[in-house]
Amino acid sequence: MRRLRDNGLTLVLLALFLASITAQWLTGWHVAVEDARRHGQPVLSLSAYALSPEFLSSVFENWESEFLQMSAYVVLTAFLIQRGSAESKDPDAPPRDAHLESDATKAGAPSVLSWGPVWRAIYARSLGLALAILFLVSFAVHWIQSARAAAEEAVEHGEVPLGPIAYLGDAQLWFESFQNWQSEFLSTAVLVVLSIFLRQRESPESKPVAAPHSKTGD
Repeated sequence: MRRLRDNGLTLVLLALFLASITAQWLTGWHVAVEDARRHGQPVLSLSAYALSPEFLSSVFENWESEFLQMSAYVVLTAFLIQRGSAESKDPDAPPRDAHLESDATKAGAPSVLSWGPVWRAIYARSLGLALAILFLVSFAVHWIQSARAAAEEAVEHGEVPLGPIAYLGDAQLWFESFQNWQSEFLSTAVLVVLSIFLRQRESPESKPVAAPHSKTGD
């Protein structure tokens, strides 16, 4: 039971993810079946739809925007301040990681910190780097699968399909990306600002309920 308690946040989020992506897969397949029947085209099986460019493009289009949001947020909060926000570091507090070389000798410190200055520099930025890589991978899959979907549609209409490289300049790809990017940046900005004035009891994403609005950080 303790292990479940200690990992409850991850387990619940993963369960919600699996439920949501399964629902997206099933509902998306029903939409694809109806569309195929209206146009007198062959109907994809449920398993075939899971590997179709339409489904994969939509999945990675969303993953791309989420990883962009998180990577930008992690990196920007290292440099930028919003006084009063629970999502910002305190501009009046001393730097937290100013002495990594000496901190590497402390009990429980990650062993990579003792491997030398290059590894320390990489590890000190590893969260932002990992999220940025996940964004780039997701964008690449979205791009390739969206290009495949657009090529199939072009062939159906007797048009010349664009290759993947040429599709990079197509407005459709960037419309799909920007429609998600803008919402991610807006929702993050709203969270940063609302956390100045509003509270969520016991949440690490909120300041203590009785904290003054001017308090910065959690």
